[in-house]
Amino acid sequence: MIYQTSNGGALHVDFDRARITALTYAGHNILADEMPLFTLRLLAADGDKVVLTAADATVCTPEENGATYTGFAHDVTVRVTLEVKDADLIWGISVENGTDMLVEWVDFPSIRMKPLKGNGGIGEVLFPYNEGALVSDIQHYNRFMGKYREIEYPSLGAYHMFPNMMCSQFMAYLFDGHGFYMGAHDPVRGPKAVTLKPEEGDTFEMRIRYYCGVGYGENFATDFPIVWKFFDGVWEDAADIYRAWFEQHLPRGAKKISENKNLPEWYEDSPLVVTYPVRGYHVSDGSDDMEPNALIPYTNALPLLDDIAERVKSRLLILLIRWEGTAPWAPPYVWPPLGGEESFLAFRDELHKRRHMLGVYCSGFGYTLQSHLVKSHNCEKEYEERGLREAMCVGPADELSLSGICPEQRTAYDVCPVSKKGREVLDEAYDPLFKSGIDYTQILDQNHGGGQYFCYSEHHGHAPAPGPWMTTRMQEMLSDWNATAGKMLFGSESAAGEPFIGNILFSDNRFELCWKIGRPVPMYAYIYHEYLRNFMGNQVAAPFPAYVDTFRHRMAYAFAAGDCLTLIMRPADGGLFSDWGNHDLSNPPDRDKALDFAAHLTSFYHETAKPYLYNGRMIRPLAFTATDYPTYNDCRRIFPPVYSTAWEAEDGSRAQIFVNANETPVTLEVEGHGTLVVPASDAVIIPLH
Repeated sequence: MIYQTSNGGALHVDFDRARITALTYAGHNILADEMPLFTLRLLAADGDKVVLTAADATVCTPEENGATYTGFAHDVTVRVTLEVKDADLIWGISVENGTDMLVEWVDFPSIRMKPLKGNGGIGEVLFPYNEGALVSDIQHYNRFMGKYREIEYPSLGAYHMFPNMMCSQFMAYLFDGHGFYMGAHDPVRGPKAVTLKPEEGDTFEMRIRYYCGVGYGENFATDFPIVWKFFDGVWEDAADIYRAWFEQHLPRGAKKISENKNLPEWYEDSPLVVTYPVRGYHVSDGSDDMEPNALIPYTNALPLLDDIAERVKSRLLILLIRWEGTAPWAPPYVWPPLGGEESFLAFRDELHKRRHMLGVYCSGFGYTLQSHLVKSHNCEKEYEERGLREAMCVGPADELSLSGICPEQRTAYDVCPVSKKGREVLDEAYDPLFKSGIDYTQILDQNHGGGQYFCYSEHHGHAPAPGPWMTTRMQEMLSDWNATAGKMLFGSESAAGEPFIGNILFSDNRFELCWKIGRPVPMYAYIYHEYLRNFMGNQVAAPFPAYVDTFRHRMAYAFAAGDCLTLIMRPADGGLFSDWGNHDLSNPPDRDKALDFAAHLTSFYHETAKPYLYNGRMIRPLAFTATDYPTYNDCRRIFPPVYSTAWEAEDGSRAQIFVNANETPVTLEVEGHGTLVVPASDAVIIPLH
């Protein structure tokens, strides 16, 4: 059967064989190979797993808008629906479960795409990893993944989960000036795996997996539309489709910045974030011993910070690393601070006198049995005495596995925040921090985007498998914590996952990691910037050679995306790290040039760009080409000549911003505008009509 859309797209489905046979638009069939229309997994109480695909059904009963599949080896009935609404193809699936197992997850609809540009094809994928990336080489993508992995208990920090490292529940295949969009328009925003699975011949599966969150013997149905759509244009046009849905279905607590009366006054000042450790020096010879460094007591840093503030003419948000009095990255216990509460709060007060802010990195929902960084921090006795096993995430057969998240830093279990005892432990650990009077806490480091970890317990008050309860219960807890913390803002590692935008308003945006799988694009800001801002972050593990100073290029990217700038300060001398996690200090960023660039961009923000970069709405920019720009060492193939974004301000005015990280001017030819010269290490703005 062929389903024709109003804009000329065609979907070919053979329901009898339960396969999609073609996806055609603008003269291209972008489908590579046929696949079974759906795959699902059943889970037994003893942990046994049964995978069924559409190919396992022996009976297909056609219906007006789809088909019903029966005759599996297990007692399930699967109904697939499909209808056309103008240019949209709307899918749905339900599973009638006659077994004593539960429906754990469903992959649907299953499609395998033709190769990408980097593999001899014409396509690339807009992928919602961190803040957004264009993936054009599936082998490059797979190398970063370290080989494709299925998502299982215990959770890992780098899974391609929504809401987690995957900020949105859609992706798009772009080809030859056209595109194919696939999105789950789920207003509850339950957990989903959003992945690209490499297959033979450089083909790949575009997969959205739905975690059902139902009990044993219960049925499952998607109560939201799965939307496919062909379109013309570029990645911004795909993001427009999703943004239109998002704005009609805002997540709990989300408000536009212009309407949010609970934001602290410093939010719109676009403070420069300065982050640094107060233990060790992050040296390259392996001798970082976690002892307090020269910036303890905390006020020892004030001369260095005063110099930065004066050079840049900016308010600062000081974001401390390794500040915990327990052990770095050994959750949940962080208080009291290293060096004592009195010293820490005295530093807070000195910063506030200067109109600066104080923040800290935290470390998510682990329960540390033994820190590997500070050997004296051990909680095994407390764990046993308080009977904390019942607070931890467990697997399908109630098995308890050690956490797979940062095991080099700690031996730990993952806390289930839905369990009564788990919530009790987390509240107890973070309550003194919330009442400390500091300004910011990155409360969910390693819970990327605010997502929690898989739990299959039958005793925690949630469904015995991952599902929408993970989102709704996390929203409830974050709302409670926000109420306790008052004006303190929360953040996460990676920008806030979409359902948590109302609670996590200032995060360490990990756009630098997008270079590992492709090319970063500001998709996150394009969709969500009117509702929250982020900061450039500590640039952990930025994938660039240490001998090249790429720091100002990353500053330019972050600024153009509307994020606040960040400096990662070395405690030994006040110099800069290129990125947190890079121990090669042989070629650090040029501090003077970085500070001068930050000063130019800060001035540009306050004098010109604030109506756009503070709470503006990102729009599709004018195209441009560079007629003359310098070779930036050996990274010219990676970095564009300038970084440019276009915006609509609250008053309806529109403008495009160009940021030049190079040390010489760049000349551009801008579509519909003509020649534009962007000065060295600076930014310009042009009006749009």
